[in-house]
Amino acid sequence: MAVTLRLSRGGAKKRPYYRIVAADSRKPRDGRYLEQIGTYNPMLPKEDDNRVKLNEDRIRYWLGVGATVSDRVARFLDAAGIKERAPKNNPKKGEPGDAAKERAEEKAAKAAEAEEAAKAAEEEANAPAEEAAAEEAPAEEAPAAEAAAEEAPAEEAPAEEEKTEE
Repeated sequence: MAVTLRLSRGGAKKRPYYRIVAADSRKPRDGRYLEQIGTYNPMLPKEDDNRVKLNEDRIRYWLGVGATVSDRVARFLDAAGIKERAPKNNPKKGEPGDAAKERAEEKAAKAAEAEEAAKAAEEEANAPAEEAAAEEAPAEEAPAAEAAAEEAPAEEAPAEEEKTEE
């Protein structure tokens, strides 16, 4: 018989409560167990002392007779200082999945296409404007010169009138 230290779920729907038990590994999760060795209430805050309660003497006994430990219970035992748990390294933990990578590539491709289209539209809009500006520039200079010529005598004429009045 292989003994495992694991969680057995109890409590109501959406209100979990777990017993930490020593059970035959072939039995169902919530089935018959050999001994209850602690409790775990995930509804309590993490800093609460009643969140995880362990019977250290019985846990050491079961570990001494060769019981295996589930991952979650191993974390509790490591936090309590009963049994050291080797830290696990998952280098792909923060990496997005394949589908997310594909979506990101498609989005980047669409953004690049939109950017190229915007540049092309801007160049097309600027090219005729530049040509029109080049054509309009000489035409604008001539009226500007005429306007300057018209303004200058207009300014001089009142000055001359003032002199004649004196």
